[in-house]
Amino acid sequence: MNRTERIKFIATKLDEYFPNPPIPLIHEDAYTLLIAVLLSAQCTDVRVNQITPFLFKKAKTPEAMIKLKVETIMEIVKPCGFFRTKGTNIFNLSKILIEKHQGQVPRSFEELEALPGVGHKTASVVMSHAFKIPAFPVDTHIHRLAKRFGLSNGSSVEQTEKDLKKIFPKEEWEKRHLQFIYFGRNFCKARGHVVSECPICKGL
Repeated sequence: MNRTERIKFIATKLDEYFPNPPIPLIHEDAYTLLIAVLLSAQCTDVRVNQITPFLFKKAKTPEAMIKLKVETIMEIVKPCGFFRTKGTNIFNLSKILIEKHQGQVPRSFEELEALPGVGHKTASVVMSHAFKIPAFPVDTHIHRLAKRFGLSNGSSVEQTEKDLKKIFPKEEWEKRHLQFIYFGRNFCKARGHVVSECPICKGL
């Protein structure tokens, strides 16, 4: 099949298996999503979703978060790994949100990425899911699948993001991002991947 047919096949399969993919991280608003995404670095969404209810019960706004001791935040998020860094970043970014953004999560990549612990992928997730501003966050699942599906050469996460943005219409970016994640977790895993058992790979 040619490239156009390949893209259509992949899109059809993603829609077939995951027509309405939910956001995997538990959150209530832009701030709680930002915190959840920050905690998800080098940690599974399942583990994050086990921890955030305890954290958000104590503090789900920047104002409430900075009233906690950094050590308290660290202790709560410890199961998510890198807890010292994550705990410190959560406290410091909450303080900055109050001091510079009236306690609100900013709606720009530049301002988001200036926050402690917030990289481009985290900013993209918040922009896409919290504010519905077109973005295509690329994680390890998406990077792996884009290369396997022949949609990107896999040279870098940055290149994969550029390639996928060119392939899919802007209004589909949020949905495609989530579909790739769920498909990667369920059918096209990093280890033990069997081409004949993958609904997309076996058809390419």
